[in-house]
Order: sequence, then structure tokens, then C-alpha cells
Amino acid sequence: MAEQHHLAITTRGRGSLEITDEIAAVVRNATVNAGIAHIFVRHTSCGLAITENADASVRRDLETLMQRWAPDGDPAYRHDLEGDDDMAAHARSLLTGVSLTVPFADGRLLLGTWQGIYLFEHRTQGHSREIVVTLLG
Repeated sequence: MAEQHHLAITTRGRGSLEITDEIAAVVRNATVNAGIAHIFVRHTSCGLAITENADASVRRDLETLMQRWAPDGDPAYRHDLEGDDDMAAHARSLLTGVSLTVPFADGRLLLGTWQGIYLFEHRTQGHSREIVVTLLG
């Protein structure tokens, strides 16, 4: 059995945005009782991650690492049609990934105590992002 849902998330620009509650609401209202939630973002300049949800400094430190690994405006980049953050955002998307799989049962995501689901916006400006949640059970 499968269900599919679409979520629209508006970001404020570079950084992480917790979307655990939005995904949990999809699972809570599902007709599928237990299975796997596949979460996919339909863009190439943002990403998804499961990480620490109790201490925001973890996500700030992750952003610091991403700045080191994929800096804006690197002169070696060829792809910069949309600005200095263009290629860096695509590279960061590869680092975070564009999909996650989380088990669920009895209307609840089976995340660990300190885990949250985050949308990482890698562009400096805010964007409207579409997330597809597919429940397989």
C-alpha cells in the first residue's frame, strides 16, 4: 500500500529549517499504519538531513563546515549564472542529499530522541521548495 503527499515549504535563505512536524502530520493522518516514509525534495540547490534537534549550534556548525567544503564565489567554478552562491548551493545539495527514508508505525515517525528532519536551504535568498512524501507500508 502506498500514499503520496506534497508539501510546499518557504525558506528564508541559507540555513536549516526543521520540518519534522510537517512530515509527522503526514504520517499521523495516513491510512498506512506502518512502513517507510520516503521524503524527497524536488530541487538541486537545497537538501534534507536528519540531525540533532536539541542544540541549534549543531546546525550552525554544519553550515560552517559546508562553507569550508563548498564556498561561495570560488573562482574555479564555471557555473555562476545565478550568482556567487549558485555552484556552491549545488555542491552542498550533494553533501546533504535530496532524500531521506524514515520508518513509521502507529501514526508516529520512529526517529531517535534527539533526531529531527531538516530542510537545508543552500541559496542565500529564500525559495519555495516542494517536498514529496511517499508512504510505503
